[in-house]
Formats: sequence, structure tokens, C-alpha cells
Amino acid sequence: MSIKKSSDDSRASRSGNSSGSKSFKKPFSKPGDRKGPEHKGSNSKFEQKSFKKNTGSFDGSDEDFGSKSERKPYITNKSESYEKKSFGKPKRGGKNFDTRDKYERGSLKYGRRPSNGDGREDRAKSFVQKRRLNKIEKDVYKDSIRLNKYIANSGICSRREADELITQGLVEVNGKVVTEMGYQVQKTDRVVFDGQSITPEKPVYVLLNKPKGYISTTKDDKARKTVMDLVANASPYRLFPVGRLDRSTTGVILLTNDGHMTKKLTHPSFNAKKIYHVTLDKKLTGEDLRLIAEGIRLDEGVAVVDQISYIEGKPKNEVGIEIHIGWNRVIRRIFQRLGYEVESLDRVMFAGLTKKNIKRGHWRILTELEVNNLKML
Repeated sequence: MSIKKSSDDSRASRSGNSSGSKSFKKPFSKPGDRKGPEHKGSNSKFEQKSFKKNTGSFDGSDEDFGSKSERKPYITNKSESYEKKSFGKPKRGGKNFDTRDKYERGSLKYGRRPSNGDGREDRAKSFVQKRRLNKIEKDVYKDSIRLNKYIANSGICSRREADELITQGLVEVNGKVVTEMGYQVQKTDRVVFDGQSITPEKPVYVLLNKPKGYISTTKDDKARKTVMDLVANASPYRLFPVGRLDRSTTGVILLTNDGHMTKKLTHPSFNAKKIYHVTLDKKLTGEDLRLIAEGIRLDEGVAVVDQISYIEGKPKNEVGIEIHIGWNRVIRRIFQRLGYEVESLDRVMFAGLTKKNIKRGHWRILTELEVNNLKML
């Protein structure tokens, strides 16, 4: 029988005995061949045809599919993306790439993040951010709120403590002392506590990983890009940057509407620690490292450096430096005084806050634990 014969031939070809038998040949054509060899020795009753790759409309051939008017290949979006991968790598995004568009997509709430696996962790973080924003927006669009919540939103104290202040007669609304519990305050009302007017805005704290090319101001007369462009969707309230990073400096920066917290973190007496990753144009000598640690005299006085050291696993032109002073461009001027130029400057920590899990140009809202840690500084 022919079945037995073909099996004997295959065993003979494997054993190396080719006498009286033919070597086995793969019936399919190689990739790229238009016509492959016909399959011989088969008992199939169907007519064997050589394998042909369906190239669709790329080669312009209509031999097996009829004329173009009779049959056209149906292409979906999915197949188009597959063809682009197969027949050449497309340009980035298929259009011109603008860094402003890259960074000004807003928060992680509105943008996509690369997922690791099923993306459950990213969805959970996005949900938490969305819940915090919704909680803030609920207070914004209310016509009136309770007086104790009004006081708590101003950042003075908690609601329970605000109730005690109200009962003690320490709060005035439109010039009159209010001791009624549950009193509703309108947005247009003027509330005074301890002789000072307070605002009903709930404190919002946004941590941004600042990219290069943005300045740390709310407005710019020269129409340059600011950090406010990056956090446009972060809060319904107006935010202000805590401290400043120059245009070419990257890294952590905090934005908030809490004026008391801003004053606290920017004043040197509170010792808000800042850690920078500095990359120099040449290797830093051990002698210069010691001089910087002892203090370099600048125009304002001696620039006190809390700590400075080489970065483990990095070349000698990369150092980490910790300071608490807030002089303008102080780190760049320290190294310039010793003949070095700072090629890149990245702030990796500010007041205990790091840029961990925040992509460049993105932001997140601080957790309650992080806010409490800031208040305890």
C-alpha cells in the first residue's frame, strides 16, 4: 500500500539510508515563493495547490481574486495596524510630536498610563485620584455649606474643633457673632475668625514631577510654558507653587492653595529638606567635595550644605546634595564658584515627598498621611 511505502521512505531518510527511497520534502513553499513544489506521494483525493500568500493590494496582483472591481480586500483598523507593523515601522504617532502636547494632557485621571500586566494597579490609583477630585468638586459647586465645614476647609482646624470655636463665640459672619450649630454660610458671606478673614476653599496639595522647559510661576509675560499648564485639571481652586525651580531644573515641586503651608515650607527656619541629583560637566574632586560640605561663600553669605556625596554606582561627575536654604539658583552658583558647570539638576525629594511612581510631566494629589506629615514639620 502507498501509506506503508511513504512511512518506510520517511524512516529510511531519517536513518540515512537513501538507497531505493526518496528523501522527504516539505510540501509547503518557503516564505516569499510564489509557487512551491507540488506535494508528491499523497493519497488525498483533492487536487493539491501550491501555497500562495495573500498580499492583498500591496503587489497589485489580482490573478487569484478576480478584478479589483469584482473583489476588494476588506481592511479594518485592526488589520491596518498589523500591516504597518509588518511592512515598515511608522513614524512616531504618524504626525509631528510636540512636547507641550506630551506633557499638557493633564492628570493621570484623564491620560493613559502604561500597564504592567492586567493594569489593575493603575486602575486602582486612577480611581483613588478621581475620588479625591470628586470630593473637592462637591464643595465648589454648593451654594452654601455648614459653618464648621467652612472653617475646616480654610485649614484652621477640624470640624469638631470648629464646633467648639463657634460655641465659644469666636466666629463672626458678616460682622455678627454666630453661635448656632449647623449655621449655613453663603459663598458671598464674610467669615472672620480671630480677627482675620478666612476663605472656604478646601486645601488641595498637588505633587508634580516637573519636566524641563517649564517655569515655576502662575503667569509669564513672555508666554512661556508654566507649571500651571501641567496641573490645569488638578483642582477647581487656584493653586500656587511652593518655592521655585528654574526653567532647566526638573523634579519634585508642590502646588497648593494653602497659604499657611506655603509660608511654612518656604521659610528656612522650618528646615524643609531638599535633595538634588546633580550632573556636572567634569568629575568633582575630593577636595572640592570637602569645600562644598564646609560651606561656599556666595553674595548672600555662606551657603550651608547639609550633606553632599558621590552617588553609588555613578561616575564622579554625579553627586547628591541636600540643602534647606532657598536662595535663587544656589546649587548652580555653588559649583560655578569652584569652576564647574551643572549640566542637569533634578530634585528628587522635597520636604519628605519624592517623585516615586510619578512620570515626568504628571502629578498626583497627596494622601492624608502625607499632608499630616507636612503639618508636623
